[in-house]
Amino acid sequence: MQFTNPAPDEIYRLLCEVHNIAVVGLSPNPARPSFHVAQGLQGLGYRIIPVRPMVDEALGEKAYPDLESLPELPDIVDVFRAAEHIPAIVESCIRLGIKNLWLQEGVIHEAAAQRAREAGITVVMDRCMWREAARLGAHPR
Repeated sequence: MQFTNPAPDEIYRLLCEVHNIAVVGLSPNPARPSFHVAQGLQGLGYRIIPVRPMVDEALGEKAYPDLESLPELPDIVDVFRAAEHIPAIVESCIRLGIKNLWLQEGVIHEAAAQRAREAGITVVMDRCMWREAARLGAHPR
């Protein structure tokens, strides 16, 4: 069975319901796409939680080495990692009870996305969260 993203109205609803975004792979380097996207999401009113080993902070927020180290569950996990890392991230989301997963544009792992969906996680894959939020006029309520 081929993975398909939720319908645009479902993505809009998701983007309006989430507030805290754990950004896995967020770089503190302003030249990197993850920094630019996370900064744009902050500008729309989302709270960013950087998740990246060996980084203390990014975009004014304390960083954590992995999802298991977060002091609270995020509303959604936004991933800027290569596809081979996605299965482990999905397993962490399942173990922790995280309900929403967003794989950024270019991050594609059909089997892991399907595994997450079968575990009850809403998954959006190969889309830019910031671009989708801006395009749909979505922001946290």
